[in-house]
Amino acid sequence: MKSTLIIGGARSGKSTLAQEMAIKAGGKVLFVATAEAGDEDMRKRIEMHRKVRPTDWATLEVTTHIGGHIIKNIGKARTVIIDCITLLINNIFMQYDENTDAALAEKEVTAEIKALLGCMDRLDARFIIVTNEVGLGVVPADRVSRLYRDMLGRANQILAARADEVYQLVAGIPLPVKKAAR
Repeated sequence: MKSTLIIGGARSGKSTLAQEMAIKAGGKVLFVATAEAGDEDMRKRIEMHRKVRPTDWATLEVTTHIGGHIIKNIGKARTVIIDCITLLINNIFMQYDENTDAALAEKEVTAEIKALLGCMDRLDARFIIVTNEVGLGVVPADRVSRLYRDMLGRANQILAARADEVYQLVAGIPLPVKKAAR
């Protein structure tokens, strides 16, 4: 089945496009949410996202090891939306501090993404994956933030290479970066 990576800045319309694509594809949808409500603002954002999703979609809220969780919970879904890789990688990084061993963090992130790719290979479903582009701004001031930016950048590269199509969102406008072969 086809896979799509949607990448862009914060509030660029990525989630809206992912939902529109899933609705257009038709059939049952599994929405995989990776956010955790660490504070009141995030709780409100999560609630807003829940309200705009169609009520007939199954929702799986999981912070890590998403590939295995998707396999166990796919049910009859024909489309899987993962929203988002940015928070998935953040959830891994929250386990570390400024003394983080870069090789250990990279190993864990790589294993997470490889497991997701394995899941995608096993299932007969369309995958729509949402992620942020974090490499266009200034270099972060601290080591852990730079490591996070680097790991997310690598994860995005792996996912983009595997995806059939990639769209970059700019101010709500999807720009095709990689088109699916016909």
